[in-house]
Amino acid sequence: MPNLLLKIRYKGTNYHGWQVQKNALSVQEVLQNSIEKLYGSRLDVKGCSRTDTGVHANMYCVSFNAPFYAGDYHTISALNTFLPPDIRVYDCKEVDDAFHARYSSLGKEYVYLVHNATYQNPFYSDYSYHFRYDVDIDLINKAAKHFIGTHDFAAFCSAYSDAEDTVRTIYGLKAERDGELIRFTISGNGFLYNMVRIIVGTLLMVSQGKISPDDIPEIINSKQRKNAGRTAPPQGLFLNKVFYDEVLY
Repeated sequence: MPNLLLKIRYKGTNYHGWQVQKNALSVQEVLQNSIEKLYGSRLDVKGCSRTDTGVHANMYCVSFNAPFYAGDYHTISALNTFLPPDIRVYDCKEVDDAFHARYSSLGKEYVYLVHNATYQNPFYSDYSYHFRYDVDIDLINKAAKHFIGTHDFAAFCSAYSDAEDTVRTIYGLKAERDGELIRFTISGNGFLYNMVRIIVGTLLMVSQGKISPDDIPEIINSKQRKNAGRTAPPQGLFLNKVFYDEVLY
């Protein structure tokens, strides 16, 4: 059976995250339904990551063993016929049997959007966090440098996480302004539950003067969630890229 890699995009507003749940609709369930309609059987679909309720994806990767492979164009077209408009397949290819969407990943990049204006724009409400206070980009980026590198990020992990290993490596973190939108971009070898949202919430508190940029190393070293900032809401978060071996990416 060919092992297929799908790349999809989705708007997470109407879904309770990626993973199948008993009493709530998830992106995985909807995608599995469309795959079942195409192949006539319920297939085991492996996702590259868990995403929370309301979180979006510009690039989400899925792998599964298919009964047959009809080629990228026909597979993409057929699946999109069965999918709702807020989920779309945009790439498909056959990969090595050993490939796994999650375990073969070398890292990920997330984007978090903040709508920084006095009044909320309804066209941004599903895709950004409305933050009406002044934002100091230079101060945020000064603090952001302290996150780069390999650290124990227990202080930036949800208390509900069951992760045993909280050490992660951050490759890059920066904030940029484009009019009323502020774009946080963060990449690393992996992320803990709510880690990106807590980092963004902390950096916004830095901008407000509630946390000093120089406090970040101490907060990281404390390994205590209570010392970090608030958790930014989910709708501003996008899984933007998933990194694999360059042959596959």
